[in-house]
Amino acid sequence: MQLSNDELKRYNRHIILQEIGKVGQEKLKSAKVLVAGCGGLGCPVLLYLAAAGIGNLGLVDFDTVSESNLQRQILYSAEDIGKSKVAVAKQKLEKQNPFINVNAYNLKLDKTNVLDLLNNYDIIVDGTDNFSSRYLLNDACVMLGKPLVSGSVFKFEGQVTVFNFQDGPTYRCLYPEPPAPGEMPSCNDIGVVGVIPGIIGLLQANEVIKIMIGAGEILSGKLLTIDALSMQFNLFSFETDSKNKTIETLKEYDELCGLNIKEITKDELQQMIERKVNFQLIDVREPDEYKEKNIGGELIPLKTLTDNIHRFSKDKTIIVHCRSGERSKKAIQILLQNGFQNVYNLKNGLQDF
Repeated sequence: MQLSNDELKRYNRHIILQEIGKVGQEKLKSAKVLVAGCGGLGCPVLLYLAAAGIGNLGLVDFDTVSESNLQRQILYSAEDIGKSKVAVAKQKLEKQNPFINVNAYNLKLDKTNVLDLLNNYDIIVDGTDNFSSRYLLNDACVMLGKPLVSGSVFKFEGQVTVFNFQDGPTYRCLYPEPPAPGEMPSCNDIGVVGVIPGIIGLLQANEVIKIMIGAGEILSGKLLTIDALSMQFNLFSFETDSKNKTIETLKEYDELCGLNIKEITKDELQQMIERKVNFQLIDVREPDEYKEKNIGGELIPLKTLTDNIHRFSKDKTIIVHCRSGERSKKAIQILLQNGFQNVYNLKNGLQDF
């Protein structure tokens, strides 16, 4: 795929590198890369892949921008609050580099759509923040033979590796089984310093570029970790377990990761309201989201839920919701761990309202 004169000027600092050159830049232009998750990791990945000239970028996310995102999700600003992340990201990336194509998928990846979506791309970048999505992406990439560039963050720490590259180890070779529910708190629970997703995201983008141009040593079978407080980098090796290379079907990943949660539909909720059932309706979104749109639930943001556990009643049915139904699942896990049983997730959250 040939470069135009304007592209030759734009990518000059790449082209004069012996390891890239004009041929390498043309490979980047022809590349098709899907980034799953447009949050703390996805934002720096997307910004630098777009700037590098990756010709075809896919963005998949089902969330909207909230104020608490702005501390680290550098594609967004205050005027984007409440908007679809993929829609905002697509607009800004196309403005950043008019020579690339950006496809936005405002959806939740699951076993019914992941294979068809990933099959259209050369490399998959995992910028998700939950174990069910990571196992889903891994298994789909193994089935399709796609490399998976993985990153994760925790407080002041981060790690990056590449799975399934040239028949190398997979996510399951490093993490055979998901942790027990509640064993690994999320960034919503314990926080993350804003620069760590940036550092890890840039390392992920670097691995994508290396794979496409065929240069350097890929982090396949190697886990790079960083502790930003001590500025210690470590590189660990791990081996392929052959049994993880033969995946024939996708599973129910929420159940696999301990998220087998009871759900209630919009219609069922409305029937409960009409029958005047005595229940608690809890909204675990952020205050800015609640102000934008709400259905009268009691606002208890997910990050404050543990401190407000006393506000929940074990004598009532509790229905928890967010925008899409994902944050509310995390909230329900916390409630279940604290002895609450009659708890339901509002299926699809406010998306059906």
